[in-house]
Amino acid sequence: MNNAVESIKTYFKGVKAEWSRVSWPDKNQVVGETISVIIIVFVFTVAIYLMDVVFKLLLSFIK
Repeated sequence: MNNAVESIKTYFKGVKAEWSRVSWPDKNQVVGETISVIIIVFVFTVAIYLMDVVFKLLLSFIK
């Protein structure tokens, strides 16, 4: 039991040490990348919607 507690303590000490080494992005980078992701998702959503409309139109000719 004591060994498990020591292992957990060692683990969290390692986590704390690594946490201080993380290089966090600045606010401008986060905002820019978030906007990029939103734009890309919007573009793909519109593209998939348009493909769905075209395929429905083409399949309506087959019926």
